[in-house]
Amino acid sequence: MIILAATPIGNLGDASRRLVEVLGEASVVAAEDTRTTQRLLAGLGIENRPRLIALHDHNEKQRAAELVELARGVDLVVLSDAGMPTVSDPGYGLVAAAAEAGVDVTVIPGPSAVLTALAVSGLPTDRFTFEGFTARKPGERARELRALADESRTMVFFEAPTRVAQTLLDMALAFGGERRAVVARELTKLHEEVARGTLTELAAWAAGGVRGELVIVVAGAERRETALEDAVGQVLALVADGVRLKAAAAEVAEQTGRSSRDLYQAALAARV
Repeated sequence: MIILAATPIGNLGDASRRLVEVLGEASVVAAEDTRTTQRLLAGLGIENRPRLIALHDHNEKQRAAELVELARGVDLVVLSDAGMPTVSDPGYGLVAAAAEAGVDVTVIPGPSAVLTALAVSGLPTDRFTFEGFTARKPGERARELRALADESRTMVFFEAPTRVAQTLLDMALAFGGERRAVVARELTKLHEEVARGTLTELAAWAAGGVRGELVIVVAGAERRETALEDAVGQVLALVADGVRLKAAAAEVAEQTGRSSRDLYQAALAARV
């Protein structure tokens, strides 16, 4: 089978017992960077020296079929440099190919920069969206951010230290400078830092230069309440398309922030 194994995002003490056991017995490991994996094995005191195969963004498409076939005969451990493979890291193409070929895939859970930053942010965690890295080209990045301006869920981004100041400025333009946000730097490492403030304040903070691995967490947009008459009109339009009244009221309530019960009753009255 294929074993996706989460590795520490900084502190080696976060390595799970299962990770150590699997790496101690592994015969083949597909790694984002084989040198990083060698340092991980040494840091965890693992004497086993499995065969290491490079699996990264530039060769995953070409190697996926070969590795899937390999996994029919041995357990293939898949590692990214930090965190969970496939999440803004190599592995997705391999897993998709394995699923299509009927090869089993399992996971060793572990550290996640996304969830760690979200948890420490102090921003709502009940609903969130992971947006990965922003586009490199300024125009494309601006368009991506504008499309997220009305996103009501907390948003989590990765960003490079050389681009974080500009990205925070672009976010301030797209989302509004007063939108609350957090930049989590070097999570779980010696120089861990969590900077909080508005997007304008954080852009000014980052302007002096920021180093290390970064995660940006941005509060979702506040919902602008739709007028009851307009919301009821949306419910009735859905009903006209064949959606049941209760389901239509619930859907519009989710979109508008209005009470599902109030929408149901108002729409019921409007139909009489």
